[in-house]
Amino acid sequence: MIGLPWLLVDETIDDGDNVVAACADIDGLFAPVSEPPLERYSLLDCRPTGRLRAACDGTGPLWVGNIGLEALGSPDLDQELLDVTVVSALRESRHGPLDVVLSGRMRAGTRKSPDKMGYKLAGVGFDEDFGLCGDIDGVCRQPPAPLPRPATLLGCRPGTRLQRAIDALERGAASRHRRWVHASVFSVAHDGTATRLLDAGLGAEVSAVRPSSLGEGLVDVEFQPTYADAIGPPRPQHAGDVWERWRDGRPAMLASWASYDRELRQEWAGAALAHHRHGVDVADGVFELDGRHITDEEGFYCAIGEAVNGPGGYFGWNLGALHDCLQGGWGAAPGFQLIWHDSAIARASLKPGYDRRWWAPALTMDQLVGLLTVAGVDVDLR
Repeated sequence: MIGLPWLLVDETIDDGDNVVAACADIDGLFAPVSEPPLERYSLLDCRPTGRLRAACDGTGPLWVGNIGLEALGSPDLDQELLDVTVVSALRESRHGPLDVVLSGRMRAGTRKSPDKMGYKLAGVGFDEDFGLCGDIDGVCRQPPAPLPRPATLLGCRPGTRLQRAIDALERGAASRHRRWVHASVFSVAHDGTATRLLDAGLGAEVSAVRPSSLGEGLVDVEFQPTYADAIGPPRPQHAGDVWERWRDGRPAMLASWASYDRELRQEWAGAALAHHRHGVDVADGVFELDGRHITDEEGFYCAIGEAVNGPGGYFGWNLGALHDCLQGGWGAAPGFQLIWHDSAIARASLKPGYDRRWWAPALTMDQLVGLLTVAGVDVDLR
């Protein structure tokens, strides 16, 4: 199977025959990432407080950020509205509750049946009390579901398991599970080393096979999704460029990621994690952080990964992962010194505000330095 850049492996079995296929490309693996749709919601019988009240009575900005919804009597039933703006607030009587119309988005996967006991409202990310409401209209309204995305293995050399599924299709097998394929996705370097893409997997049934134009003896295999995407979740549309750069091996130059946008910087940090090999932590280390390209949160993760572990190095790719790395075991023993060069660039970029990539309050320079300091890192800003 060596020679083709993508490898699919069924990791649920261990019988020495778990290679599903190798292929030249995977149509559907990289696609534009959709954002939650903009919708309207109504807080019924609402008694707002704080910034939400100010937005309703016109004494404050109409934009209030994220609103957490905690069902009274069911504290485990939490939902979250994102990037919320107050559209209108009407009151039936002089001192009665308000009906508040909001424009915003809903955090994916959080739509649940409303609890008639009402909701407690909170400003997410700022620990603010936003008051109470009796009911919410629109929260459980399901938007039109996008059609599940198909996938095609292009220039494919089937392994035994995929060949069985292809044979079942050609025989017209009535049992769909015989045409079903399950596999994790690996990127194959030029030296034949296979590295698993985090959270990337194929799960669908073979729907069509045709000779491929990409090579003699190769086929293109189409997979038809059922209730979910055939392959997913979708990765940024141009993330394949990142993995192509890693096929020559670990990058030899620092800041090879610097020209990427935020999405691809995140993918780069994910590739660094996938290629990371654990070693002995550097005790009492002093690490030099090149801050010239830290213009966003993702740039910091790429830069600190290289500061600690060299070109293409990994030391976290989100705040939770950074916290884990700071406990040790990822190249630097706790309590190291970090000399942050050109820190003014990050200071100017990591400012308070709202991050519409993550739909959350933006990570600030002060928060980042605070996290490092609490973990025992001696941060020297230069």
